[in-house]
Amino acid sequence: MLQTLYFILSVVLIVAGMAGAVVPALPGVPMVFAGMLLAAWADHFQHVGVLTLSMLGTLAALAMLIDFLAGVLGARRVGASGKALWGASLGAIVGLFFGLPGLLLGPFAGAVTGELMAGGKVEKATKVGVATWLGLLFGTLAKLALCFTMLDVFLLALIF
Repeated sequence: MLQTLYFILSVVLIVAGMAGAVVPALPGVPMVFAGMLLAAWADHFQHVGVLTLSMLGTLAALAMLIDFLAGVLGARRVGASGKALWGASLGAIVGLFFGLPGLLLGPFAGAVTGELMAGGKVEKATKVGVATWLGLLFGTLAKLALCFTMLDVFLLALIF
């Protein structure tokens, strides 16, 4: 009975984590990994062992690193200021309250606003906003792909 509850909680963590891979406020990748670790533990590591968990942990760490670096590298590539980077982060958080349009436009608007506050010209601020947004988009897609790769590795370990 308790083991079933652990498996249900594992599925909830994995599904919520997959959503969190797209939604900036949720720690998606750690939630996916935690759900898989909980399921492995509930199964007494019979199907998912140390090697698989190490692989999953490495994929999770890679996904978090890509997530951290993607927006920064996109913005830095066009010479963004520190304020633009902070603006993009704040824009992503504020954007959460406005649904999908906010998630898409928040980082862009925040980066543009931050660059303008740092004294940048409108043209440069727009480039910074676009570069930041593209970096975040590609980072999110890479993070989501790694989460699905984690899920594949996990399911293969459970089956075989």
